[in-house]
Amino acid sequence: MGRLRGLLWLTAGLVVAVLAGFVAFISLTRATAQRTGQEVVQPRVKVVVAARALAVRSLLSAGDLQLKDIPVDSVPEGAIREVEQAAGRLTLVDLYPGEVVLAQRLLDPNVTSADGRLALVVAADEVLMAIPAQDLMSRVGVLKPGDHVDLLFSLEFPANRGTQVTTPSEAGGTTSGTVVIREKEQATFNLLQNVTISAIVAGRTPTGGDTRAPDALLLAVSAQDALVLKYVKDAGGIMDVVLRAPGMERPLPAEPVDVDYLINRYQIPTKVGP
Repeated sequence: MGRLRGLLWLTAGLVVAVLAGFVAFISLTRATAQRTGQEVVQPRVKVVVAARALAVRSLLSAGDLQLKDIPVDSVPEGAIREVEQAAGRLTLVDLYPGEVVLAQRLLDPNVTSADGRLALVVAADEVLMAIPAQDLMSRVGVLKPGDHVDLLFSLEFPANRGTQVTTPSEAGGTTSGTVVIREKEQATFNLLQNVTISAIVAGRTPTGGDTRAPDALLLAVSAQDALVLKYVKDAGGIMDVVLRAPGMERPLPAEPVDVDYLINRYQIPTKVGP
């Protein structure tokens, strides 16, 4: 009798355990199905994220950014929705790959503050220099803030500068000296490479509106490069700006060009007569 009673209790316990397991399985399955259904129907939107690691004060280009789909509930305040809204702006913080780009963490280099100054960020080891936008590339409106450019200059240099000459002396011997010849020859050279345009300052009409052509290009350069640029500009150098391809930041080999370079390269005959 006791063994039968114990067997009944054991059977009842197994039945209860099986029922409890079945109920738990059903509940878990329903919860998983509900969660999966919620994830499928949850709306998503596109936001701009960093395509790679970007340091503070970086001038963003389209190649630095990409679009990413995220749930609406995960979109932080100030998230930028279009790449064009972030390109050409400066970062106020470091950005990491995949990080959502926020408007409050960017600075527009062409925004004028209440005191009339442009809202620019310059690195601690750089200076901001303005150069006249008189070259053709600037006047046709091709250049934009954030572009990487090279500065080409044509300048006249003294020909045979520091020539040694020997002249007879009154004592019957000879005297050597250095004579600086006044003749000049033009040379064209690549003065600075891979310079970033921080901003473009548009001219003003008497009524306060913007003119079609800009007045100046603002460049962030080292203090030494600023002195070199000023010297060549003050010496009467003629500048032209050439635009680099997106992402091309390495030095580009280029030899200075003068009349001898052209004669040798193109085999131009210079002798007169037979």
